[in-house]
Amino acid sequence: TERKKKKNKDQVFAEWVPTLPATGEYAVYVSYQTLPNSVSDAKYLVFHNGGVTEFKVNQKIGGGTWVYLGTFEFDKGNNDYGMVILSNESSEHGVVCADAVRFGGGMGNISRRGKLSGLPRYLEGARYSAQWAGMPYDVYAGRKGENDYVDDINTRSNTINYLSGGSVYNPNRPGLRVPLELTMALHSDAGCSKTDELIGSLGIYTTDFNNGKLNTGTDRYASRDLTDILLSQIQKDIHSSYNLPWTRRSMWNRNYSETRLPATPSTIIELLSHQNFADMQLGHDPNFKFTVGRAIYKGILQFITSQHDKEYVVQPLPVSNFSVRFGKKKNTLELSWKGEDDPQEPTARPREYIVYTRIGYGGFDNGTLVSQTSHTVKIEPGLVYSFKVTAVNRGGESFPSEILSAYKAKREQEKVLIINGFDRISGPAVINTSDRAGFDLSQDPGVPYISNISFCGAQTDFDRTQAGKEGQGSLGHSGNELEGMKIAGNTFDYPFIHGKAIQAAGKYSFVSCSDEAVENGLVTLEEYPIVDYILGLEKEDPASKAYYKTFSSAMQRIITSYCQSGGNLFVSGAYVGSDMSGTQGNREFTERTLKYGYQSSLTDKTSNRINGLGRTITIPRVPNENSYAVPAPDCIVPVDTAFPVFTYAPGNQSAGIAYKGNYRTFVLGFPFESIQSEADRATIMAGILGFFTQK
Repeated sequence: TERKKKKNKDQVFAEWVPTLPATGEYAVYVSYQTLPNSVSDAKYLVFHNGGVTEFKVNQKIGGGTWVYLGTFEFDKGNNDYGMVILSNESSEHGVVCADAVRFGGGMGNISRRGKLSGLPRYLEGARYSAQWAGMPYDVYAGRKGENDYVDDINTRSNTINYLSGGSVYNPNRPGLRVPLELTMALHSDAGCSKTDELIGSLGIYTTDFNNGKLNTGTDRYASRDLTDILLSQIQKDIHSSYNLPWTRRSMWNRNYSETRLPATPSTIIELLSHQNFADMQLGHDPNFKFTVGRAIYKGILQFITSQHDKEYVVQPLPVSNFSVRFGKKKNTLELSWKGEDDPQEPTARPREYIVYTRIGYGGFDNGTLVSQTSHTVKIEPGLVYSFKVTAVNRGGESFPSEILSAYKAKREQEKVLIINGFDRISGPAVINTSDRAGFDLSQDPGVPYISNISFCGAQTDFDRTQAGKEGQGSLGHSGNELEGMKIAGNTFDYPFIHGKAIQAAGKYSFVSCSDEAVENGLVTLEEYPIVDYILGLEKEDPASKAYYKTFSSAMQRIITSYCQSGGNLFVSGAYVGSDMSGTQGNREFTERTLKYGYQSSLTDKTSNRINGLGRTITIPRVPNENSYAVPAPDCIVPVDTAFPVFTYAPGNQSAGIAYKGNYRTFVLGFPFESIQSEADRATIMAGILGFFTQK
């Protein structure tokens, strides 16, 4: 720790400047000692790629463990704009303690019998996490190192009790005085149904302990109330979102340590069964995870507000119909979107919005609060700006919108509109026949929301007769090749990748919008001489309730009229042929308007090479940590006077086509943003834009 004296002799700073191994997102945690006269408003400043974010930390509680501040983008190496500063500024007379700052989660470092796990710390058990977080020995090692499994289960409750010890919710125990007021364990219990019925959710609580009292002296039946509220909300939300007969099983009043030991009201929610195929088809779906996560959050909110006799407000849903266009005034952008009401939750209405801005490859700033569903931004030509929007109310902040980007060229000759049509998130491909069941990761590993850490490996055994058995050969057995991998999914940030390639071509400005803003008539394609339609891994998903068609009926009509008016259309996506081959109307649209036909899908994973425009490019074909995999891109063939422009190597099947008539199209059967080299993306985009603008 360096301390720097300022002119004001009473003002002192401590700063921590890390040397980071790679550019990326890092969680920032702080640690300090709680002393008798610690202040409740210690001021930490986090300097990151998006600017500076200020935190006031209550050092009267939580001393001697890691306190999470937030996750931020930092550059590789050692930079004075990537650091944390703590000042001794405070509105109180007391002590500010500078102990340690941690950047990132790190790898597991707890040695057991001379071995480390070799996994990121976030995949390790609670027992090791508690040890690393500075818990006393008896919190995490009741079995004195003889049985880590039992210790892992008990550590969870013991940690809650130690963190909350001395607070109003756990007044008579020593601890860190953090006022934690309930405990919820989320399990996926064992059990399977031979006939593939949904197992559903079960709740567990314990009243027969400590004379039926919690540590505040209140009745342990509060845990039953918590269990009841959560199970009701989970069943209601799954039923209304998925129209499924989700079983609410029972509530068990039984002796489990995770519901017996905590000082606070506590419950185990056995959400679904990981051994049951019907449950896991939903369990792997990111949309289902969102529904269930929101239901659990709402249940906890109802319980806490009822304990305090207060009204609750649920945080809003994400905004929709987001678009960015050039403003009427010079060097301005106009952002607009729609707030979404939640039909299941009248309190979740958005009241205001936050617009977050990123410049170039930087990080997002702290956001601007906006009261309307539109916002005008002044920009500097020559820089790529990116935006995301959240909705806010008294209950909190929604998940963010997709990220849209825009750029004003210094010597602009043409404008390009980028449409982000890649919204899909999904679980892996399902195999479901009379004798085989499971998930086929080689056909389609699914599309995680941002990323996925929950796979051990690809399933290898699919025989239904082996259900309920263990080990190799049993139904559901898998490899371990994906353990510890943070598999890249849909980052909702592809207009930026396309936009950087357009910027590199020089004389083109661009803006971007969501596909629904186009479908709902909020953005008019005819205003732009060139349109770039991003389809990524978009395709209809029979397992999903969400609608992910590459070209909806509305989009087909809009694109047809844009082409007939002499537009130039660039389309790229892995399923632009296969997703449109099912009906005659869809096939006619791709053949007559876009000028390509569907041949087959490329399932051979051995090659990731594609030839075209005088170069060989590569795309990722299997799950990895850097960018989403393209397991089965489409072989699309030219129709009419169109001609092939890209081919898959080896085998020479057509991977992309171009058409030049009264209008022009350029279509790739693989996603443009999955091209691994930025230089290749820039060269190819320049070639496409040149094809559109040459006389």
